[in-house]
Amino acid sequence: MTRQQEITRVTKETEVRVLVNLDSQSPTTIETNIPLFTHFLTAMAKHGHVAWQIFGHGDVEVDPHHLIEDVGIVMGQAVREALGDMRGIKRFGQRYLPMDDALVLCALDISGRGGLYWSGQFPDRPINGIDAEVWPEFFRAFAQHGGITLHLVCQAGQNAHHVYEAAFKALGQALYEAIQVDPDGDVPSTKGVL
Repeated sequence: MTRQQEITRVTKETEVRVLVNLDSQSPTTIETNIPLFTHFLTAMAKHGHVAWQIFGHGDVEVDPHHLIEDVGIVMGQAVREALGDMRGIKRFGQRYLPMDDALVLCALDISGRGGLYWSGQFPDRPINGIDAEVWPEFFRAFAQHGGITLHLVCQAGQNAHHVYEAAFKALGQALYEAIQVDPDGDVPSTKGVL
């Protein structure tokens, strides 16, 4: 059975459609009306070895936060639904990811208890006019709606673009590790459920 899911969310501020196939690397198509966000999501998909189709448009002239958060919500929902009862997944994933001066740790647990734990010295500077405060909102929405305990730690980095791109890539790789199927096929919890 292919682990895939399509979810659409339409509000007065945004329209987002996400299709994820956890068992394929292609095709991936990502289109948003924030070029920098499209770039980060494309990097996440490429380095995470998961096929994403993401279409998101929103009132970015009001605030890019609306679209960035809503894409995170829908991506998280799609992953959660695609995983079904989570039987057989490895559950945990982690990655230290360097990108020039940047070094970011991503560690996650597909626990059913979503939350973002954000620490370290993430640069607080805009990139191409996009305020740094929006990036944790994406990761928080993804984690909460995906039922994922997500730790992101900036270990080093002065270049804001490098740091945030490293965070997206690290999430892609850690997620890929966590969704791999363990041969024993059991629910990875002493409780028997996630």
